[in-house]
Amino acid sequence: MRGVSTAVNRIRRRVFVEVAKVALYSEEPENDLERIPYLVTPTERPQYRESIYRERAIAAERVRLAMGMSLNPQDRPAHITNGFVQSNISDLYYEPPLMQVIPSACDKCRENSYAVNNHCRKCVARYCVANCPTGAVFVREDGYAEIDDSKCIRCGKCKQSCPYDAITHCVRPCAAACGVNAISSDSLGRAQIDPQICVGCGQCMVTCPFGAIADKSQIYQLLRALRQGDAIVAEVAPSVAGQFGASLGQLRAAFKKAGFADMHEVARGADVAAATEARAYAEEVTSGKLPYLFTSCCPSWSMLIKRKFPQTAGSVSSALTPMVTTARSLKERNTGARIAFIGPCAAKKLEAMRKSVRSDVDFVITFEELAAIFEAMEIDPAACGEEPIEEASAAGRGYGAAGGVAAAIADCVRAYYPEAEIKIEHAEGLFDCNKMLQLAAHGKKNGCLIEGMACIGGCAGGAGVNLPVEKGVRAVRETAQGTEKKLPPKSLCDFKVP
Repeated sequence: MRGVSTAVNRIRRRVFVEVAKVALYSEEPENDLERIPYLVTPTERPQYRESIYRERAIAAERVRLAMGMSLNPQDRPAHITNGFVQSNISDLYYEPPLMQVIPSACDKCRENSYAVNNHCRKCVARYCVANCPTGAVFVREDGYAEIDDSKCIRCGKCKQSCPYDAITHCVRPCAAACGVNAISSDSLGRAQIDPQICVGCGQCMVTCPFGAIADKSQIYQLLRALRQGDAIVAEVAPSVAGQFGASLGQLRAAFKKAGFADMHEVARGADVAAATEARAYAEEVTSGKLPYLFTSCCPSWSMLIKRKFPQTAGSVSSALTPMVTTARSLKERNTGARIAFIGPCAAKKLEAMRKSVRSDVDFVITFEELAAIFEAMEIDPAACGEEPIEEASAAGRGYGAAGGVAAAIADCVRAYYPEAEIKIEHAEGLFDCNKMLQLAAHGKKNGCLIEGMACIGGCAGGAGVNLPVEKGVRAVRETAQGTEKKLPPKSLCDFKVP
């Protein structure tokens, strides 16, 4: 759970911090990486599992994923640093797949079953027994109800009929959070993710109470590049508001203290996207050339459209995402610089792997990973001085919260194309995104500008944020409301990205 201190979050942070320290300071990185599991579990007494050996095995796999490498094989011995030579470079990209289940960490949760809990009162009516169509519910000798799993058809009538809520519907948390049904079980009952279905939103990762799912990171490669003196310009997503308890000016100072060449707002790229998509809506949807226009900034939303609703893919906006627009502009202005996108989103790592984007964005890390970098460097952004910022508009800064993208585009349409009547819709969370796309595919959303966000709350609800979702959403909206410039200039409607 994001923004709440749990053992899972603390372990993740500790691994990221230690990997960052190795990248920054170690002269013997292979040896120091092998030591990290012993730093995570430093005593002979396990903290969270039945043995220190299992805890260290899990930590070892976390180190590999933090290095951007795949998990080690389960059927033969291998060091943590297996394949290290290929990863010990500043320009390594992620080895697919991005999201992986750590087998030794998975608790083999039940996928879909019903069980009687300790609320059972041994009542006389036995509604659960009377309403079961297959005779799966029976009464034990001690008077308590029990369910024969071999007879149960998972209809849920027993649960619905119990007045004491004494029957629990057991579901696998990661699968319940997955809006595209990408999670199933392997032959041993552990969760597994189908990379051909997964859209990289990371909601399974933040939902798993065992921390058994993790994405890959470029934290090591980014810091090696900084260490060797590469000029790296950071671009921070609009949802950065509130994530570090610091202003944008303080964050810019913190990045420079960490060795980055500079920091800029992706909200400036969002300004371009809002203006250009406003023009697309006014010219193509109101004229009937397109039935509707889908926003394109959420990569999971775009992947969902192309994989499950390909007949509607022609309505995805052709505008570049704010991340890419900002990166191209920054590379144009900073010859020879490398670009690091810092945001809330695991799926942006997949977007940056595309051939069309690879030359624009060199590194993608999350706010969670950046917090670990600052901790490793002993930098507190909130204690840094203010640096001046090239400010974006309120429209661009509002992109980080659900509904903010559609609202920004709609405001631009009303201001710059007043003759165009605009209808907006937005969906947040992949379950609602699926429903929205089904309606659109059946002609129920014609004439609409449709924003889709894979994460509830929008980008501020992404898998890599530091704040609880509701606080992050509030911070984004308050930042946008407090921005003096409300809309991007009309000239951006015709802006051509370098």
